[in-house]
Amino acid sequence: MLNRRGFLTAAVGVAAASGLAACAKEDDSSSGSDSGSGGGGKKITLGFAQVGSESGWRTANTKSVKAAAKEAGYTLKFSDAQQKQENQISAIRSYIAQKVNVIAFSPVVVTGWDAVLKEAKTAKIPVILTDRSIETSDDSLYVSFIGSDFTDEGRRAARMLEKVLAKAGHKGAVKIAQLEGTTGAAPAIERAKGFKEVMDAEHKDDWKVVVSQTGDFTRAGGKQVMAAFLQSNPDINVLYAHNDDMALGAIQSIEAAGKKPGKDILIVSVDGVKDGFVAMSEGKINAIVECNPLLGPQLMDLVKKVNDGETVERRIKTEEGDFMQDEAKAALPDRKY
Repeated sequence: MLNRRGFLTAAVGVAAASGLAACAKEDDSSSGSDSGSGGGGKKITLGFAQVGSESGWRTANTKSVKAAAKEAGYTLKFSDAQQKQENQISAIRSYIAQKVNVIAFSPVVVTGWDAVLKEAKTAKIPVILTDRSIETSDDSLYVSFIGSDFTDEGRRAARMLEKVLAKAGHKGAVKIAQLEGTTGAAPAIERAKGFKEVMDAEHKDDWKVVVSQTGDFTRAGGKQVMAAFLQSNPDINVLYAHNDDMALGAIQSIEAAGKKPGKDILIVSVDGVKDGFVAMSEGKINAIVECNPLLGPQLMDLVKKVNDGETVERRIKTEEGDFMQDEAKAALPDRKY
């Protein structure tokens, strides 16, 4: 018999499951293959709560997860949180109510997950973080994190800017505009942190971030915020964008202001989406730090190990590269996203 607390928990789970469609996009997909069977011969069901579809990177990430789940023969329950934490929490509670085998999600922001993850732990459903990390009072609430080192990406961006400035023969003050990612999101916090580490340690006298604001990882946000930057700080000569989509939006505003992106304003961005490489091949972006979205195959391997009760690494990093403008044309045909 359920006690009062258990009854309420179950009721919340059922309500979340029935109400999720109203606040987030959800779909179920599966393959007829038996390759997704766990140790007991039953097909693995994975609940995946995606951040949204705010960028080309995220679209590629979603496609990779869906394709890899199908290839592995898993039943995939997928939700698009539309960049709202409450939607992701509802999705996770829905997955708990549906008794999936494993839950994976890419958190919108770093905090505020302990309560729902404790519910998953109580239900004995292991949780995997993908792409983004969280801050939690209990590290046992998730079994592994697979994704990039965002702080290192920030450091890499600073190193690429050094190369860009040298190649451009730039002398004098470096006045940097920073387009930040979604406020409170791990990549926004850590990409800013890593960049600042290098700047403070080695460029205190010549580099300065004169203006910094979130563009929410979207092209529209990058365009709007960059237009405001140029009005308040017309002497900006460098843009550091936390993702390519914001950089691409910013390019529109730079050109509208009568300036040449890649020349009047040097641009370094993060991600490595195909549209970013096109802009780089046209001379409008100077360097890109790659952040690999194709996590699907690695995630499905990890899901099987977790489902089978194997011990897994707490932190699994993705392989990535960095690209200068003169490498863009050669690399463009091989971009998969």
